[in-house]
Amino acid sequence: MKRTIICVIGTRPEAIKMAPVILALKENPAFRTFVLATGQHTDMLDQALSFFDIKADVNLHIMKDRQTLDHITSRVLVGTGEIYDKEKPDLVLVHGDTTTTLGASMSAFYRKIPVGHVEAGLRSGNLDQPFPEEANRILTDRLTTLFFAPTNNAKDNLLSEKVAETQIFVTGNTVIDALAWTVNEKRGNSPERMYSIPSQAPLILMTAHRRESWGKPLENICEAVQVLLEKLPDVYFLIPLHKNPTVREVIKKFLGNMDRVIFTEPLDYPDFVQAMKRSYLILSDSGGVQEEASYLKKPVLIMRNISERPEAIDHGTGILVGTDKERIVKETLRLFSNGTEYDNLIKRSESPFGDGTAAKKIECYVSNFFNQTSAF
Repeated sequence: MKRTIICVIGTRPEAIKMAPVILALKENPAFRTFVLATGQHTDMLDQALSFFDIKADVNLHIMKDRQTLDHITSRVLVGTGEIYDKEKPDLVLVHGDTTTTLGASMSAFYRKIPVGHVEAGLRSGNLDQPFPEEANRILTDRLTTLFFAPTNNAKDNLLSEKVAETQIFVTGNTVIDALAWTVNEKRGNSPERMYSIPSQAPLILMTAHRRESWGKPLENICEAVQVLLEKLPDVYFLIPLHKNPTVREVIKKFLGNMDRVIFTEPLDYPDFVQAMKRSYLILSDSGGVQEEASYLKKPVLIMRNISERPEAIDHGTGILVGTDKERIVKETLRLFSNGTEYDNLIKRSESPFGDGTAAKKIECYVSNFFNQTSAF
């Protein structure tokens, strides 16, 4: 009898990071792998899944304009519960720290269904940063049975919270699996082809969307870009705009009339990978970009006050700058003016986030769990 595993995804980053896991599980004939999309991000989620030739078995389509955390949480909790009751899963796999992750885990807990948490154990130590993700992942880990930690640092965080070591499995981060495959397959279009950027022009890729950056912090980021455009007359900025209107409106207000700023809709994953590869450096408040940049050996200025991925900073490719205008400008100009320091950064050793085999490791650990359930 096949074991039913429900993989829950809600956002574009979740889809990218869970895709290798879904594909690895589907290769195991002992599993019935069911993909449940909440639709916390609708268009962006479908876009990412289609790249990996994955189609959700069910999509709850919960997204609405200017949705609140209350709306997302309640809709995920009720919607996933209804699917669990129908499909009777033996295990629910969730990823990371989204509101979908928390709601889907709570719903499984209410039904006493084991939860496997992919990317477990990340901690910033501050419930407000990132918000609400830090709380989401802490609460999810309180409900988890199988902890798939991406790094030893994440494992140590879990051990310090009294999680049994027999339940923690260090796998690497699944985003490296997705990224390595995309790079090796040479998928995606270069920014030059898509946006007529001069081939020799330095390019800065910028992404900003975090909830704690809304308002003045995001305005500071945009003002820093204005200064950099003035001080670096050959540089182009490529800015894929997040779908949230609260973010889009501010960025367009400050940068909409600036030369050498190229706005795009959220890029298909392979195109985004090509944009990262083409960039001289990256400005981002994304967690996943910190991991991807380390693999691609691209410096990333982390526009957050705290990072739950200290490996990126220790590795050297991640530089914490917060949302302080002067700091963003200073660090960007430093990397443009000091070629030796830049070269030293990009010559660092292999990424600390894994070797591209995380999904297969997770599939093996899940298989062992079903063979040794009594041990947990």
